[in-house]
Amino acid sequence: MTEGKPFSQACENNKQVILEKLAVIFDTSGTFLEIGTGTGQHAVHFARNLPHLTWQPSDHPKNHQLCLPWITEAKLDNINDPLALDVTIGNWNLPPINGVFSANTAHIMSWPEVEAMFRGAAANLSQGEAFCLYGPFNYGGTFTSASNQQFNTHLKQQKPAMGIRDMDDLKFLGAANGLELEADFEMPANNRLLVWRRR
Repeated sequence: MTEGKPFSQACENNKQVILEKLAVIFDTSGTFLEIGTGTGQHAVHFARNLPHLTWQPSDHPKNHQLCLPWITEAKLDNINDPLALDVTIGNWNLPPINGVFSANTAHIMSWPEVEAMFRGAAANLSQGEAFCLYGPFNYGGTFTSASNQQFNTHLKQQKPAMGIRDMDDLKFLGAANGLELEADFEMPANNRLLVWRRR
């Protein structure tokens, strides 16, 4: 563990491969919202390597300050202070944003929270802007690996409302909110990066 800061090994493992995709997707200047910033490792890595954008961290009100040690230490001009964001509230009351990124949240949220995340993301994006969702996903009700199935069992044991989401459900949810699936990238460790565009 990095001294004095929260640390996620998963973030360290995946931050560079995600960055390589985001550099292409978020290629214009603007403000980009991260839902579920967590430790702040992604926020610092992306903001440092994508200086044309402003990164807006956010997390659940109980957790949104967890990222502060990383952000404070980084001293980057293009990371805003983290927002306390409960995705289930009707109006997120955000400053204007130009894209949304979220990693490893859909399987931790309950399904109504996932629905609210899609609804809120769509409401805050303009036509052509992207919502990028990273994590493990199922296809046609089938796990993509034995490890993902084991992970899903572990999640359900913690809280029955958690679990790996199915692409059929997510596509339906996206379409219902004016979000079209543009890309589905294979990523390491049986994860995917989904890119939705506001129609």
